[in-house]
Amino acid sequence: AFKTPTGVPWALLNLKSGIGRNWPWASGGSSILAEYGTLHLEFMHLGALSGRPVFAEKVMNIRKVLNRLDKPQGLYPNYLNPNSGQWGQHHVSVGGLGDSFYEYLLKAWLMSDKTDEEGKKLYYDALQAIEKNLIRKSSGGLTYIAEWKGGLLEHKMGHLTCFAGGMIALGADGAPDDKTGHQMELAAEIARTCHESYTRTSMKLGPEAFRFDGGVEAIATRQNEKYFILRPEVIETYMYMWRFTHDPKYRQWGWEAVQALEKYCRVDGGYSGVRDVYANTPNHDDVQQSFYLAETLKYLYLLFSDDDHLPFEHWMFNTEAHPLPVIKKQNPEIVLLGALE
Repeated sequence: AFKTPTGVPWALLNLKSGIGRNWPWASGGSSILAEYGTLHLEFMHLGALSGRPVFAEKVMNIRKVLNRLDKPQGLYPNYLNPNSGQWGQHHVSVGGLGDSFYEYLLKAWLMSDKTDEEGKKLYYDALQAIEKNLIRKSSGGLTYIAEWKGGLLEHKMGHLTCFAGGMIALGADGAPDDKTGHQMELAAEIARTCHESYTRTSMKLGPEAFRFDGGVEAIATRQNEKYFILRPEVIETYMYMWRFTHDPKYRQWGWEAVQALEKYCRVDGGYSGVRDVYANTPNHDDVQQSFYLAETLKYLYLLFSDDDHLPFEHWMFNTEAHPLPVIKKQNPEIVLLGALE
């Protein structure tokens, strides 16, 4: 998959022929930021377990490609051509197609026991660009993360983007220039906005995307954005905010979500997504997504667990909430990582 002119991997690989390709809808067959940018934790861990540096080399090369490129306003577009090494369409999102790239820059630094200084710098530089160009406050006082299309903002925030509250809280402690307090405030504001997207629905479950335009705030205005498919991102942020602040409202908000899931999503065979969270009765989509068990319920469990249950100093969650161990400096595995610096 990494056998491209740039070393940025293909999205799809035919294992019989060995031929890779990308999704045809992705800006002229580009690789997607959240896909090629969300390999670092697993490949570094695999390298440490196997003692083979090739896995770490593959993902470190992706950073080299990105470092060489000019970034519009310091932002990372969602699309990159793996042949030319140039950006595709200048669409930027902290939600779908972009989200976990930013998460993995921060978590690469934390999982390395704070030795991966490059990951740290890339994360805080990216967050600064996001704050300057994408984060806005509505007339009603709600902080949201907009999407950016060729320099124009779309005042829409996806449910997927709601993970960013937890990410910013997780990274606040290491923030440069005494910005720890500022970043915790920002994380809390994003958590509140995402909670509002839940409370403003009939079912008290958040829509897939919600808007801040045309007089509405934190409400889905399009039919194809009103569904809820058991996504974890809002709960994830509550869990991180609880761990870092112990403000009881985060457990209260989580409990509201539990009650709504039980009332509207529980069916005979498990749990189902719903097609319209603004309806009075649920129209089920008859699908229990795999991330419901892997993430949504796990983050709820951790929200109501003690802090020493999977503590952050020892465990880092990958983007699907699978715990990976923090590689401690005294651990011999770090020798492998040190050799690659």
